Amino acid sequence: MALYTVTSEIFTENKNAYIVKSNSAISNFIFKYPSYMIKSKCLDNIITYDNDDDMDIDRQQEGKLLIEHYISTELQYVGLQVWRGALLLADYILSNPDLFKDKTILELGAGVGLTSIVASFVAEKVICTDIDLKGIMKLIRRNFMRNSAYIKSKVYIKELNFLNLQWPTFYKKRMNEATVILAADVIYDENVTEGFVNTLTKLLNSKTQKVVYIALEKRYVFTTVNMDVNAPMYEDFLGYIKKKQLNWHIEYIKIDFPQYFKYNRVSQMILLKIENVLSE
Repeated sequence: MALYTVTSEIFTENKNAYIVKSNSAISNFIFKYPSYMIKSKCLDNIITYDNDDDMDIDRQQEGKLLIEHYISTELQYVGLQVWRGALLLADYILSNPDLFKDKTILELGAGVGLTSIVASFVAEKVICTDIDLKGIMKLIRRNFMRNSAYIKSKVYIKELNFLNLQWPTFYKKRMNEATVILAADVIYDENVTEGFVNTLTKLLNSKTQKVVYIALEKRYVFTTVNMDVNAPMYEDFLGYIKKKQLNWHIEYIKIDFPQYFKYNRVSQMILLKIENVLSE
């Protein structure tokens, strides 16, 4: 019997060139430079010139990330693909650089590393984490190397499993350095979602102010139990937070900020901001 596989909409939406090898690809993700990047000297090492040795102004208006990813996977390996949430979160970072500049940023469930790579444009440190399934940690490292010209921060690539919160002391110290936490499209499975909430609970149980940005797409399905259409994984996520009676401040961010990457920003997409409430 054939295994059930899923394919990200990004693979069909992205019309840029890609190199396919078996079930994997290296895709070009084109993005517009925000004005502050065009003016910044950070682009000095990637300026291009035409045949007459004149500066190629048009090319300076766009950047290109080379991202290795899978085309389709079984559900438990969806982190090997690129999903819209990663691009929405990347857009938010590029739109609001002051929120991330010179910060220590931790990404949970980073997948192929696209959002962490964008965060490394402006952060002081980026801690890029995921569970190491099917060589995903090595894949993330390859993607950082492919895009090294853009990276301005220190980068740490570490394994973190939502279902195993027994961190060594040095590991816990590294994770707790982060004051900004990112997560994109990690809410797709009941056990993983509960583990994600438990991981956030541990990270936000801190005397330091921390902020979490979570990008996701509400995926609606018809259930015979309710005889209605709902988004079960999203609702489970909110349910776990409510069940734990967590003292978090939750805010929905409007997704009308500038779009720098090319993808279909559908209305079902959500960007959540969560902050821990410090006791006086």
